[in-house]
Amino acid sequence: MSSWIGVGQSEIGLVRTLNQDAFAVLDEVGVWAVADGMGGHVGGEVAAQMAIATIQAEARTTSTLLYNDQASSVEVLTDLISRAHDAILNQARSKSKLKGMGTTIVLLAIVSGPAPLAYLAHVGDSRAYRFRSGTLTPLTKDHTLIEKYLERGILTVETAKTHPERHVLTRALGIGSTVKPTVTAFPLLPEDLVLLCSDGLTKMLEDEEIRTVFAAGELDPTQVCNRLVTAALDRGGEDNVTVVVVAPRCS
Repeated sequence: MSSWIGVGQSEIGLVRTLNQDAFAVLDEVGVWAVADGMGGHVGGEVAAQMAIATIQAEARTTSTLLYNDQASSVEVLTDLISRAHDAILNQARSKSKLKGMGTTIVLLAIVSGPAPLAYLAHVGDSRAYRFRSGTLTPLTKDHTLIEKYLERGILTVETAKTHPERHVLTRALGIGSTVKPTVTAFPLLPEDLVLLCSDGLTKMLEDEEIRTVFAAGELDPTQVCNRLVTAALDRGGEDNVTVVVVAPRCS
């Protein structure tokens, strides 16, 4: 059993008529995920739920491979995302009303031990952050046009916030024949918390506002999770908002 536990919450928000987000909390195998669907009225919801269902099923059967070595852990996460991608593609091919559906994914696996190691795989603009000693650190870079513009110096951070293409993805599950996640590994300390979230949180709250919520949450993942979702809704809840907070079991 993992020595880390996750708490998840998903809300439809105050504007949308459908919740196209989904999440997984698999404490028993040390895997957690958030997906944010897109495409048509029902397509996004189906894509996100399929991605999460695939990861839930596959993670339970392959979780022991996470503990072998770093190479196999990266391979397991990449394979989980590839299987989710293929499942969405196959479903879209069989039902015309689902054509073009896709989803983001951010997937976390923690290998427990004296020096816990976290692996992150993501596609799209659902994000991961680490909160440590009062500091919030982004762990992912969005796969969006805006992020490319920022890297090339075409836009400033301020102009990017209101750019009309700010939510255009460059990668998503279910789009294209193959998908390439960004996979990273990083060490964890016993007092760390890890946040996974859909852009329904980050569109409503700046990183500093997210940090403030963590700082006030007394490292309680349930409290932090609830406060983050409430803060996004209080700010207008313009999108579905989904949050998973992962913390050491002893916290």
